[in-house]
Amino acid sequence: MTARRAAEARWLAWPGNLRGALWIVLASILFTVMSAMVKTVGSRLDSFEIGFFRCAFGLLTIVPFMLRVGPDSLRTDRPFLHLWRGLLGTTAMFCGFYSITHLPLADATAIGFASTLFMIVLAVLFLGETVRWRRWTATAVGFLGVLVMVGPGGHGPSPAMAAALFGALCVATVSVVIKKLSQTESPLSILFSFGIVSTAASAGPAILVWQTPTFGELALLVLIGVIGTVAQNCGIRGFRAGEATAVAPFDYSRLVFAGLLGFLLFGDVPSPQTLMGAGLIVASTLYIARREAALARRPEPAETAAPPLPAVRDQAAE
Repeated sequence: MTARRAAEARWLAWPGNLRGALWIVLASILFTVMSAMVKTVGSRLDSFEIGFFRCAFGLLTIVPFMLRVGPDSLRTDRPFLHLWRGLLGTTAMFCGFYSITHLPLADATAIGFASTLFMIVLAVLFLGETVRWRRWTATAVGFLGVLVMVGPGGHGPSPAMAAALFGALCVATVSVVIKKLSQTESPLSILFSFGIVSTAASAGPAILVWQTPTFGELALLVLIGVIGTVAQNCGIRGFRAGEATAVAPFDYSRLVFAGLLGFLLFGDVPSPQTLMGAGLIVASTLYIARREAALARRPEPAETAAPPLPAVRDQAAE
């Protein structure tokens, strides 16, 4: 047995939930590092240009896998739904990057988790799902947390906060669209179509605000694409290795890492209102996730399951 296989055997001998939690924590660290890089290059480059590079490098990452699978993976009967998903995802990405560059990292990260709350509403409106009072109450508490963050004593209403909230809404809408697409389309097809649409859609806005990146900025832009892809892979591995209810709470470690990096790199100090609002958002979305898992184990005829808590998400709209 080689050293590599021995190490893999020891790793697989660990409990699945422990392995899943470690993958999720690693993904959270990588996503936070990526956000910090976005905030750094965003001090000079526009969010549209950063988004274009993120999409382009992401597409380049997917191309080799598409070539391996062959042209059959590109066939689809739902081109317009792919287009809609790509445009929504691109909008969410632009909003996310804008909020990261204009808000403290912890604030932008916390608002991003509000997408779970929007998904509850969208599932009722567009998927015909029934949600009973427990999850409606949790959703209301989560939105109260958002109001605490943007209200008096917090950062107050601002274009960056509005962009963060609209981005969270777009991410939630993307999740609903993906739920429909996944009934007939492969994950690779969905990712590849998003890469094509987002790269094309972001090219025009990027040209309008174009500033030639310096060598250092270009290196960071490449790293943003690579780290984002690796982080997504870690998140997928985490949710495959462990139970969702066991590993999902570790996704919220991003708030801790974002607060630490925000303080160390940018001097951001969260206000008490920010901490309180983020706590309400986290508590409500965790409850929704656990409620979803409980219903999956013991189906309730009177209540159709709401959309599950998203797995680890990229700020580039997944």
